[in-house]
Amino acid sequence: MTDTAEHDHPVTDEDPVARLRERRLAAHRGARRVFARFGFHRSLRERLALLEEAAAVHDLDELSDVYGDGVVEALETKVAGLLGTEGAAFFPTGTMAQQVALRCWAGRTGNPTVALHALSHPEVHERNAFSEVGRLRPVRLTSEPRLPTAAEVRDFEEPFGALMVELPLRDAGFVLPAWEELTAVVEAARERDAVVHFDGARLWESTVHFGRPLEEIAALADSVYVSFYKSLEAFGGAALAGPKELVEEAKTWRHRYGGMVFQQFPTVLSALIGLERQLPRLPEYVAHARVVAAAMREAFAAAGVPWARVHPEVPHTHDFQVWLPYEPEVLGEAAVRVAEETGVVLFGNGWDRGGPGLALTEVHVRADGLQWSAEDVKAAVAEFVARLPEQVR
Repeated sequence: MTDTAEHDHPVTDEDPVARLRERRLAAHRGARRVFARFGFHRSLRERLALLEEAAAVHDLDELSDVYGDGVVEALETKVAGLLGTEGAAFFPTGTMAQQVALRCWAGRTGNPTVALHALSHPEVHERNAFSEVGRLRPVRLTSEPRLPTAAEVRDFEEPFGALMVELPLRDAGFVLPAWEELTAVVEAARERDAVVHFDGARLWESTVHFGRPLEEIAALADSVYVSFYKSLEAFGGAALAGPKELVEEAKTWRHRYGGMVFQQFPTVLSALIGLERQLPRLPEYVAHARVVAAAMREAFAAAGVPWARVHPEVPHTHDFQVWLPYEPEVLGEAAVRVAEETGVVLFGNGWDRGGPGLALTEVHVRADGLQWSAEDVKAAVAEFVARLPEQVR
């Protein structure tokens, strides 16, 4: 469901999916109006320009980092302060950070079983890394498009050493539980003597839904992972935050996993810039995503498209899903044609099959999305629907 790996696929005339992807990216680059422009939408020159802001977030006369010192330690201290934890460790990827975290917890609990959602990132997007690399045993609490409930945690039929909760759960529609539901889930895990780890790749933007500051959310868990590029627009990177002893052990495993990179200052500086520039704006993006989602619902209903869904109806973060009753190829072609012909990108991501004659895509609202009024959204939906087959409408 992500376009961040678009460049991994060579394009040939015989590959219509890749050709459509190429057209979509080209249209997005040349568009006058989009909801978001991510790093992979930009040129190398544009990405490097981000570092022009680095002097505002760190002393650039300081010696460069070597194997995790200097500016890397400054970022770790910053993250620990934001999340209210004793320490934090920088990792080149979230996949590595979470494997290491849960491997460390397994050593402490004596149980390598990790309870998680069937749609969680390690289960869907990491090629069974927990079991193949981390020597962990994932078990699925539920596959429903929502977070696990306290009852599902409490009544699960076998012991587990750790509960992993993805906040928000991306593949279910970037959904979050109510605060009371989350605290009940954590309490249920504690009753089973399990530790709680938050997959908080997108935790930064969850404060609006919960109505709580970051440190209060993070305090529920024994450890938390956060990403620096998904919402903060850094070049990459992640952090694992938690108790000091866990963090120090995690740094040892980081070295063993090949994550002790010689120099990381470009990525780390971009993360510090993201924390300074983007983090304070996320509540604004969340609020406007709700305006966009409401306008889409109204516009699809007015256009008479059957079974059009925006999920969640009121987005929990600044990302949400749109479901429509067409084949993915049909929707993809219509979306690209609108972008090419009008310069307006309503749907910048590809479409995935959600069932027979049903497809879904993700909408991401960032700084560029703030320029859209509700009427702009409705006009773009009308242009999009006009390019859909008549027989379905």
